Amino acid sequence: MSGALAGRRIVISAGPTFEDIDPARFLGNRSSGKMGFAIAGEAARRGAEVVLVAGPVHLSTPDGVRRVNVRSAAQMHQAVMDAMPCDVYIGAAAVADFTPRAALDRKLKKQPGQDVLLLELVKTRDILAEVAALAQRPDLVVGFAAETNDVAAYARGKLERKGLDMICANQVGLPGCGFESDDNALLVIDAAGDRPLGPATKSALAGQLLDLIGQRLHGAEA
Repeated sequence: MSGALAGRRIVISAGPTFEDIDPARFLGNRSSGKMGFAIAGEAARRGAEVVLVAGPVHLSTPDGVRRVNVRSAAQMHQAVMDAMPCDVYIGAAAVADFTPRAALDRKLKKQPGQDVLLLELVKTRDILAEVAALAQRPDLVVGFAAETNDVAAYARGKLERKGLDMICANQVGLPGCGFESDDNALLVIDAAGDRPLGPATKSALAGQLLDLIGQRLHGAEA
């Protein structure tokens, strides 16, 4: 198959991470993985070699995609690093920023008269920033930013702070868009400026985003 992505190795992370508190409870988020899975499927259709590192989601593996299932942020970090090197890394996963210092081996019980529970959390490793800083760095490192307010400003800060080439921002909580929906709207930010995509289905957005990524790859080779 011809095209800018044909023969390229693309690693994509998608879905949430679950950080265990005890055998019965965990810290998680509402990411469905649908956006990352849509990107993976479309990239494979365009002839790319795709590795999809997937958090705990209930989605079928797209045709032609090699899937690696993980649960925690630490496992996702390891799986992404094991999949390097690649031409493009797309960090579409909602990775936990913090995790319990130690998961208990038995259920944490409520004590008589207890009104407050304090959990000690420690910072997880920053997958996007570490990939962007690799000696054998991907040609493109693409991040995602789900924000509730000041979407563009926070996304630009993340782009610069982590050393990314491109970031795709969206506002969570909008009706009909976001985590659990089949539709979304993105603001893609890179050196060329800000480009809104959608609202559209996540499958359609995946194609539009990969068009932009393909253009960046082609421009880098020109």
